[in-house]
Amino acid sequence: MAIKLIVFDIAGTTVKDNYEVSKTFQYAMKKHGYAIELSAINPLMGYEKKLAIGRLLSVCESDISQITPSLIGSIHADFVREMISFYNVSPDVVALPNVEQTFEKLKKQGIQVAINTGFSRDIANSVIDRLQWREKGLIDEVIGSDEVPLGRPEPFMIQKLMENCGITDPAEVVKVGDTEVDVREGQNAECRYVIGITTGIFTREELASYHPTHIIDDVAQVLDIISQ
Repeated sequence: MAIKLIVFDIAGTTVKDNYEVSKTFQYAMKKHGYAIELSAINPLMGYEKKLAIGRLLSVCESDISQITPSLIGSIHADFVREMISFYNVSPDVVALPNVEQTFEKLKKQGIQVAINTGFSRDIANSVIDRLQWREKGLIDEVIGSDEVPLGRPEPFMIQKLMENCGITDPAEVVKVGDTEVDVREGQNAECRYVIGITTGIFTREELASYHPTHIIDDVAQVLDIISQ
């Protein structure tokens, strides 16, 4: 059965991330009085960001009554504002090696390319617009975690992308990402291949503990996997 759709994560998978997402998360939390080490933030990257904020607050805020939707929303708004600013102007916003060439080769094979993310759609759009992936004809679909009932590791983003692309069988779908929840999302969606990549926040050993079907160091290796 041929692969018809490949779903890629953004930060750390297709776009360079020198811990900028984690650092921005750290900044937004600190602005509201919560000093958190990057080592505590990094494992939550890939999750829907309001969920990640809630999880961090549950650890560092002793008064549970203070953890309100309003507080979470305020921290998230600061995170979104800073992330969009970064993606709009920073010279460090670049595609990772071989990403655009891989997208182009997949498209030539008739395979649809989709982007999904733990970001809200407004941040995702700022990245895609900056890199001009739509204008270059490199991607077919984009979805943010705020466009489905629940983000990763639930399968809803992948299922929505499948619907948008006219695909009903997850055996025709591949998921590629650099975090625990990328892997678990692909598994929960029953994708044919769930590929962890070491260009982001998780090491090979950390990814291996979640049992993806493959672990790669270069996104171009996706082409080899689907040709087997």
